[in-house]
Amino acid sequence: MPGPVSGSGRLDVSKPIRPFESGAADGRKRSGKPIKFFKKGKKDKRDKKAGKSKSGRRRERALPALFQPMELRDQHIRNRIWMPPMDTYSVLRHDGVPTNFHYQHYVSRALGGFGVVIGEATAVDPQGRISPCDVGLWNDEQTRAWQGIVRDVKAAGAIPVVQLNHSGRKGSSGCSSMGYINATVPVAEGGWQPVGPSPIAFGKMAVPVQLSRAQIASIVADFRAAAVRAVQAGFLGVELHAAHGYLLSQFLDPLINRRNDEYGGDLSGRMRLLIQVTDAVREVIPSGMPLLVRMSATDWATGGWGLDETIRTAKVLKLHGVDLIDVSTGGLVPGVEIPAAPNYQVPFSYQVRSQVLIPTTAVGLITKPKQADRIIRKGLADAVEIGRASLRDPYWPLRAAYKLGLSAQQTPYPEPYRRGAYGIAR
Repeated sequence: MPGPVSGSGRLDVSKPIRPFESGAADGRKRSGKPIKFFKKGKKDKRDKKAGKSKSGRRRERALPALFQPMELRDQHIRNRIWMPPMDTYSVLRHDGVPTNFHYQHYVSRALGGFGVVIGEATAVDPQGRISPCDVGLWNDEQTRAWQGIVRDVKAAGAIPVVQLNHSGRKGSSGCSSMGYINATVPVAEGGWQPVGPSPIAFGKMAVPVQLSRAQIASIVADFRAAAVRAVQAGFLGVELHAAHGYLLSQFLDPLINRRNDEYGGDLSGRMRLLIQVTDAVREVIPSGMPLLVRMSATDWATGGWGLDETIRTAKVLKLHGVDLIDVSTGGLVPGVEIPAAPNYQVPFSYQVRSQVLIPTTAVGLITKPKQADRIIRKGLADAVEIGRASLRDPYWPLRAAYKLGLSAQQTPYPEPYRRGAYGIAR
């Protein structure tokens, strides 16, 4: 198999994914004999460009890089198109239990052909929620509710991954159903006192209480317990949220973490909590289950967290059993200017991938099939995450397959949907 896959089936991140010999993903390079048609004319030219046979059906072709399968530990992933974690703030009962909305939200993307479906930020304890409207995984009722969602995501062919999170100083924020957007929800209205590495507020939100060593140890235990519940719920992977200014990334960032104990100071101190959480989770999940970490590669602030520290931390995480770094940026400190544009975070993913020699994902304004395929084909990341575009189109992978010239038989259609495949005339 071409691409960054070694003979053992494990990802070889030292090599880029190269175009297949039978044709690059954009269709411009081909080898072998050209396809011959019995008739000439405009329709013949259109069919040749689309790779269609005389009957009008597309010929099967080599899979483009975006649709190559990949392996992470024991998990076989059908393609390189992942749904990233995106908070929906839709637990209207404020009890952390996922609802029918969450079932529809996640299972529809699995039916839509995504290779991996990563659940939204899932709190490891009630005070770890971003808002009262977040999902959680700290009790049996939540575990049971996740089981049905996870079962049917797997039945649809996707790999379900849970993202475990503690919000830290960004906790107790509002949501659309209750207001207090970018503000702290008062305790009297269902909010709570946020906590953090240091008593430094995020913007205009409440000043967090600095965590004691005992409280830090309790949070590590909460991550461990949530990971046990994730296994019970049937998830096939766990991601730790150490990005976007939530608790694990707050400890990493020197602009936020001003502690003078073993959890502060230099990088080894600031990454201590993340490593402790990583070890606790790795100990209780199966050896064949992938462990991912999402990191903000930069906080975009002068004197703050940057790519060099991200790479150094990722190297340590790799030694502690992490299998992939989900590379994003920003969200740690307010008021910074982020140069958002198509592919703006891809170079960070490439640098982590090439310098740490660990699989990575790329995310951020990746919306077009050829754009996504090019990222994989050039070895800039091992998978792409289609975020907001997947909110518009739950079946983005099915459309991408058509755009990249795959036949309906090569496309991950659910069998009942195959007769409605793109390109069928009726």
